[in-house]
Amino acid sequence: MLQPHRSDTLLRRGLKLSHLRLLAALAEAEHLTQAAAAIGVTQPAASRLIAEIERIIGAPVHERTGRGIVLTALGRALALRSQRIRLELDDAARDLAEIAGGGVGDVRIGAVSGPALDRVLPALQSERLLHPNVSVEVDVSPSDILCEHLLAGRLDFAVGRLPEGPRAEPLTFLPIATEPVVLIARRGHPLLSRPAPLHAEETLAFDWVMPGPDSLLTRTVIARLQALGLSRPTQRLLTASFLLTIAVLQKSDAIAAVSRASAEQFATGDGAAFDLLPVDLQIEVEPFGLITRERVSLTPASQRLADLILKPAN
Repeated sequence: MLQPHRSDTLLRRGLKLSHLRLLAALAEAEHLTQAAAAIGVTQPAASRLIAEIERIIGAPVHERTGRGIVLTALGRALALRSQRIRLELDDAARDLAEIAGGGVGDVRIGAVSGPALDRVLPALQSERLLHPNVSVEVDVSPSDILCEHLLAGRLDFAVGRLPEGPRAEPLTFLPIATEPVVLIARRGHPLLSRPAPLHAEETLAFDWVMPGPDSLLTRTVIARLQALGLSRPTQRLLTASFLLTIAVLQKSDAIAAVSRASAEQFATGDGAAFDLLPVDLQIEVEPFGLITRERVSLTPASQRLADLILKPAN
């Protein structure tokens, strides 16, 4: 019968880093051949490692299926711990490389589009001046995708919002600010020739470009329009791509609801192709914030960049 184990007992019984690496790989691949390749061993060697793990803990960690293997509840629990240990070791190696390199480092962050322009870009400019040898990779995606990448160890931290449900549990969230929403259209749009300010219902005569119905932006906009007693806008195109949104606005009379930070990058100045519509719907999307993995310390370079992002905008 399986008995509760203390961590030192598992180590004394022979649990090794190679066992943990295989379990972490199985949690992602759930196919022995792929997991073996991920850690650089043969399939027979991986099978032996599994047998050793099961002997050490005294219970099965996997079950074979027609399409590969499935981790048992016990195996899944140990695999998730193994993933955390692997990520910590990866971060430790990066810490040592940064210290030894004297300011050299790699940072991998994610952000939703508005904060990417409003918060991350200024922080990157400051970091570039202070530490020119630090390389930064930025993933601009919706919050749910960023959180998945963060949990998988592909990002150091993210600037966005926590997803709903169980996936939010291993993550910590530090609020930064709410995100005001404005409407934009191409320069020369018929609405821009009308007296300002516009009435909200005037905008509903045109197509709106927004993300899908499940996105936070769309849900917030629809709720605000309903609170004003207005109908839903016509949406012939639903997309989370800001570039596609801009392309559609350029070639049509559609309008788009976007974050103010995004709008100010493309709809200000004499040479801008877009304008902010003079209508204030008083829409703010719930606060975005700094998202990190629970109980995981950032590398020095990542922490510096996170601190810059957290500073209030001037």
